[in-house]
Amino acid sequence: MTGLTLIKTNHYNMIALMSQILIIEDEPRIAAFLEKGLRKHGYETAIATDGAEALKMVQQESFDLLLLDLGLPVKDGWTVLKELKQTQQNVPNVIILTARADDSDRFNSVQLGAKDYITKPFRLNELISRVQSILAGQ
Repeated sequence: MTGLTLIKTNHYNMIALMSQILIIEDEPRIAAFLEKGLRKHGYETAIATDGAEALKMVQQESFDLLLLDLGLPVKDGWTVLKELKQTQQNVPNVIILTARADDSDRFNSVQLGAKDYITKPFRLNELISRVQSILAGQ
């Protein structure tokens, strides 16, 4: 078995190795925390710090998942969701990641196409679990 390496893996590891996640977050410390945690679990990441930048990046690159804050500068998360739905043929999966804990916000985000809604503060392992679940269901 010279030159052959056996890698022990599972289904979620294979998904992570192939998945591109766009972190849309204007708070640098939160964005860095998310990026570090996601990369540790094998995901490729990019960061957009406002809604307009996020929309431009989604048009230019292919992402499997967006982690979207609602309280963004330039274009807020609601506007990003609406414009994605109107302009993209293949809208990436979206998880809302926000400080807003209002039930109507949760309902509205799902109506606009978000797959999940997580309020800040959150546990990284909970977020990773939800990311894995959503990407496994693609």
